[in-house]
Amino acid sequence: MVKITLKDGSLKEFQEGLSVYEIAKSISEGLARVACCGIVNGNVVDLRHEINSDCELSICTFDSQEGKAAFRHTTSHILAQAVKRLYPNVKLAIGPSIENGFYYDFDKENNFSQDDLDKIEKEMSKIAKEDLQIERFELPRAEALKLMEEKNEPYKVELINDLPEDSIISFYKQGEFIDLCAGPHLMSTKTIKAIKILRSAGAYWRGDEKNKMLSRVYGTSFTKKSDLDAHLEALEEAKRRDHNKLGRELGLFTTNERVGQGLPLLMPKGAKIVQILQRWIEDEEEKRGYVLTKTPLMAKSDLYRVSGHWDHYKDGMFVLGDEEKDDEVFALRPMTCPFQYTIYNAEQHSYRDLPIRYAETSTLFRNEASGEMHGLIRVRQFTLADGHLVVRPDQLEEEFKGVVDLIKYVMTTLGIQDDITYRFSKWDPNNKEKYIDNPTAWEETQNIMREILNHLQIDYTEADDEAAFYGPKLDIQFKNVHGKEDTIITVQIDFALAERFGMTYVDKDGNKKLPFIIHRSSIGCYERTLAMLIEKYAGALPTWLSPVQAKILPISDKYNDYADEVAKNLRDKGIRVEADYRAEKIGYKIREARLERVPYILIVGEKEEANKEVSVRSRKNGEEGAISLEEFKARIIKEVDEKSI
Repeated sequence: MVKITLKDGSLKEFQEGLSVYEIAKSISEGLARVACCGIVNGNVVDLRHEINSDCELSICTFDSQEGKAAFRHTTSHILAQAVKRLYPNVKLAIGPSIENGFYYDFDKENNFSQDDLDKIEKEMSKIAKEDLQIERFELPRAEALKLMEEKNEPYKVELINDLPEDSIISFYKQGEFIDLCAGPHLMSTKTIKAIKILRSAGAYWRGDEKNKMLSRVYGTSFTKKSDLDAHLEALEEAKRRDHNKLGRELGLFTTNERVGQGLPLLMPKGAKIVQILQRWIEDEEEKRGYVLTKTPLMAKSDLYRVSGHWDHYKDGMFVLGDEEKDDEVFALRPMTCPFQYTIYNAEQHSYRDLPIRYAETSTLFRNEASGEMHGLIRVRQFTLADGHLVVRPDQLEEEFKGVVDLIKYVMTTLGIQDDITYRFSKWDPNNKEKYIDNPTAWEETQNIMREILNHLQIDYTEADDEAAFYGPKLDIQFKNVHGKEDTIITVQIDFALAERFGMTYVDKDGNKKLPFIIHRSSIGCYERTLAMLIEKYAGALPTWLSPVQAKILPISDKYNDYADEVAKNLRDKGIRVEADYRAEKIGYKIREARLERVPYILIVGEKEEANKEVSVRSRKNGEEGAISLEEFKARIIKEVDEKSI
């Protein structure tokens, strides 16, 4: 007998050699019907996994992330089986589960049409209803190769060849279909009740643009049709909010092939939003004791060699010149830190001078891969609210706390404080090429940061191999409308670069000491923040951020002069207004203004002119009726000053 501690903490004894599925069945038939996989001593396992020793066991249903992954991985095999039934000559590549769904890559002579995708989805539903039992079996590497060669699956053969010669390789079989796979999978296809093929796209084999372009089919699946319908509605809402679509429709930014990929052009309205954010952040940082710097957009390779960027980050930089031919090689800056360190070194500093808080609105350049770029979220040129704090060891925690306080203030003011998460990003000691090789300093600095985060009572997760090359960092994470998580702000503790640059201060004892450096941003990259705000508010930005805060609509051209008077009166108080003088019906102009997500629409006609009023329609309350111009002016000024959401 083996003793098994279940998820609820209860301890039960079972016969040795039972599978996870059999244990689930012994607990209840209902649990066995909905079981997707298991977790044994922290490791995700297949339902067929036999338990032969005492352990901790969780049986995962679709309600867990592990269960969803197994469920959708099984659906990806159903997708591949359907494709092979309909298009026998197609070659199979890989088909993992992903967040909210799955995909499978196929080598097909022509791309999948919408008609193809409809046929595939219909065949998948048919396979699910066939209640095919899913079997797992293993083969030695040589026999696995032979099987895949006989089935003429070259991509599977390549994957097997990458494995050690003594590998025992697992396969899964459902009906006539066999696929190379590590699992885990469901017991049968019948559990999958709701399937939807979402789209197809191109994808390079193994993500390498030197390899062949394959056809990737994306889909999702659920245990109930109602859940699928809700998910599809959420996807439609995501499309409506997608900044890449909405930002263009609202005239906030555009792109052009002649300019280049990853180089968006901010149009007047988009540039105005960024200007508002930038002025706000620079003023707030000044209030908090930051001093402004302005540094070059490029530097000689010598500077980046000192900082370590040349060794650890060169592939991500735009290099100007040839090291073998040119006396001087320059590169566009990917970070501001080495420039601000050079400013620090221009003067001798005492312990009394610290902390020094440098801030700069920095234009930076990073050579992102073409497949990674997306709208304003990932670009090759961007503007960062950058900053570096040079601090004594005894000031480190208090200054780190001040940085986090600034970030929380910014996120709260923008209305996204509940949408962010915190990640403590650490180094990987096995990745010598990526990080500065100083294990002692890494461990000491990571312990310091962990202690600070705990003192701040920040709810964070830890992630290995996500640190900067010179130190650990706190990453503020945000998910876009499609569920992809991006880092929007980082706070880093740097233990290495002060020594590399010879940055010192004279301490109380008269000796020169090395400071700590905190790398930080307050709002992150302005382009990414703009994308985030477009999606958060579906383009209807708070009044204080809206590029046009009020739109004036004269009922006819007889009231254009009064519209001009209202516009001038509001502009004199710093309110951003436009007037629509087109010879269109007022209903049409109202609809147009609403589509532009303008916070306030002000209609003026005979009555309004006579009484020095405006008839107000607001995004929040709809039609509000006529109020005095002075009353409206006071109201909107208060709303802007308070940065109301």
